[in-house]
Amino acid sequence: MASTLSTVLSISASNIHNRRVRTRSLLPPLSISGTRRRLAIRAAETDANEVKPQAPDKAPAGGGSSFNQLLGIKGAKQETNKWKIRLQLTKPVTWPPLVWGVVCGAAASGNFQWNLEDVAKSIVCMMMSGPFLTGYTQTLNDYYDREIDAINEPYRPIPSGAISENEVITQIWVLLLGGLSLAGILDVWAGHDFPTVFYLALGGSLLSYIYSAPPLKLKQNGWIGNFALGASYISLPWWAGQALFGTLTPDIIVLTLLYSIAGLGIAIVNDFKSIEGDRALGLQSLPVAFGAETAKWICVGAIDITQISVAGYLLWSGKPYYALALLALIAPQIVFQFQYFLKDPVKYDVKYQASAQPFLVLGLLVTALATSH
Repeated sequence: MASTLSTVLSISASNIHNRRVRTRSLLPPLSISGTRRRLAIRAAETDANEVKPQAPDKAPAGGGSSFNQLLGIKGAKQETNKWKIRLQLTKPVTWPPLVWGVVCGAAASGNFQWNLEDVAKSIVCMMMSGPFLTGYTQTLNDYYDREIDAINEPYRPIPSGAISENEVITQIWVLLLGGLSLAGILDVWAGHDFPTVFYLALGGSLLSYIYSAPPLKLKQNGWIGNFALGASYISLPWWAGQALFGTLTPDIIVLTLLYSIAGLGIAIVNDFKSIEGDRALGLQSLPVAFGAETAKWICVGAIDITQISVAGYLLWSGKPYYALALLALIAPQIVFQFQYFLKDPVKYDVKYQASAQPFLVLGLLVTALATSH
């Protein structure tokens, strides 16, 4: 079961590209065809040794896939059914990382029991973290990403006009209020004197907003934005799961924030596909700021060094077997980095993530289990 969930997680990481800055442009409307021609000229002038990003698809190949449409990933079939479009905006393929984070938090608490009540609590927490609050985040991202999507993926629901902006805004509010309501219910259910889960959900929701929306727009900065994304996918659901079943301690907060640097690296993987749109709108993603050749090494360094540091912490904490297990899970990730990602981060990004990410998320669970003892 963990393997299946991890494989789906690896696919979801490849779709985080939707987090690019979604702002209202103050410039006249762009001519997409003219922009593409100008970008093509600039691309031809780049250093021959730099990895060249491929131009985004003008439309889903072969008319698009119904399966991709339901998951909310690239290559989706064009739909007119509003409920399918609403589901697509929430990007269900991005829910598993949050679900897995809740699992890790529950495991780290050391108090989870395989009884009906605890299982029910965990399912509600997963619903809050995944369909509601992640769905809110992804819909919000698409709303503020409509200009850049008009360049990278003009066939997406909002830039294509398949759904109106007012309908999108309504969906954002319904998902946000639904997620916060579930958080409050979980605090009452767990008997919390202080509504820890609610405040975690509220804080995560605010982080999602300032990540996407003006005036802060955290994702405009490659470093800050990618770290915020990593923390949202690793730290916040872990904290919610642990607070629901136990006590959230300062050392766990620090450890999971450290692990979020690996999430920063995962986020960079998907920046390579968006170089064209990012450069056109002046966004400083790391591949744009440093060049693709340097950015790919920053990416793998963030992923590997973070996990090795956590293994060192576990060894220092007197848990050598957990540390060795984590190191054993890091080794295949490095192999796949050289086999796929470092060769061509655009061509092999999906293969790399499908191969390497399951080992990373299993490492998260190893770390959670280590902290529970």
